[in-house]
Amino acid sequence: QVQLVESGGGLVQAGGSLRLSCTVSGRTLSPYTMGWFRQAPGKEREFVADVAWSGGNSYYGDSVKGRFTISRDVGKNMVYLQMNSLKVEDTAVYYCAAYVTGWNYWGQGTQVTVSS
Repeated sequence: QVQLVESGGGLVQAGGSLRLSCTVSGRTLSPYTMGWFRQAPGKEREFVADVAWSGGNSYYGDSVKGRFTISRDVGKNMVYLQMNSLKVEDTAVYYCAAYVTGWNYWGQGTQVTVSS
């Protein structure tokens, strides 16, 4: 089993920044890809970014490219999402997820609200 706990959400003005953190515990993570997703009210869950736990390329959804950066700290078992130049449309619950055979493991989510 893998346990994921997000933190760092909150209220920020448009143009501001937030950094989300995901604490990872449980089985070894070297086979995993770690990702961030988000879900706004009334909308489907949307892919934000992912990165291989072992390192390598990261990938981003079109709506966040150039503004968000995903990273991981293997020694601390942490995954981060640095969000810059936030827009009102970035308002959503953000979820950390781990990929094994699919996106099998999910955190409980953290709310990000961007005000105009």
